[in-house]
Amino acid sequence: MASSRKTAKAAGKKTGRKKTPAKPRRKKTPASGGYWHARLKRWLRYGIAALVVLLLIPPGLSLFYRVEAIHPVSTLMLRDLVTLQGYERDWVEFDAIAPVLVQSVMMSEDGKFCAHGGVDWGALNHVIDNALDGEKTRGASTITMQTAKNLFLWNARSFIRKAMEVPLAIWIDTVLSKKRIMEIYLNIAEWGDGIYGVEAASWTYFGRPASELTATQAALLAVTLPNPLARDPGKPGKGLIRLARMIEGRARQSGAYIECLY
Repeated sequence: MASSRKTAKAAGKKTGRKKTPAKPRRKKTPASGGYWHARLKRWLRYGIAALVVLLLIPPGLSLFYRVEAIHPVSTLMLRDLVTLQGYERDWVEFDAIAPVLVQSVMMSEDGKFCAHGGVDWGALNHVIDNALDGEKTRGASTITMQTAKNLFLWNARSFIRKAMEVPLAIWIDTVLSKKRIMEIYLNIAEWGDGIYGVEAASWTYFGRPASELTATQAALLAVTLPNPLARDPGKPGKGLIRLARMIEGRARQSGAYIECLY
């Protein structure tokens, strides 16, 4: 009986129809509009991710710069390296800089350095009002804002750069001490073509270290900062000498203005 069932089964297999295999489905090629729309969305996601990373780099580096052994470089110094021009910069600690130089720079660049939180809002609002009225504007950049610009941004003036300076300056003032901000600024500030930092400037223009600058030399270096490519503290004209004398007088009377540094 068992053998007859097997025979019948085998016979059924032979006489049954063979199933034809299903044809593989062709992948639909997307319409050109949908294809480019998907690519555009992907590029947009990558672009946003890259922008977020770029925006996070300056705040992250600012935290990193709290370590005193780290000697930051400016974007202008990086430019000179990339273009193979090279530059001069000898990092010097804050305590090895003549106090009269610090006083002169503060009185020339940012007399409220110890009082504000990175941004002098009164001066900035005044500049904005003048700009809206169509009047010629001045910088209104604090030393902290200039430090942010030198470390992370570009040199050409623009409202976009100024808008980026403000939050960066507030952040830097939050995470770094006033003393560290001043130390970094004086070591990355441009004092001539390829000359960065007060130590290199002191040797270049006066043949002495930053610790031995006189009041007059310090004042001349301070008033050079707004336009270092056009002003020469080693060979000052009458206008530069007049400005330096005014800053030298202010430095002598700085007193409580610099108390956050000493």
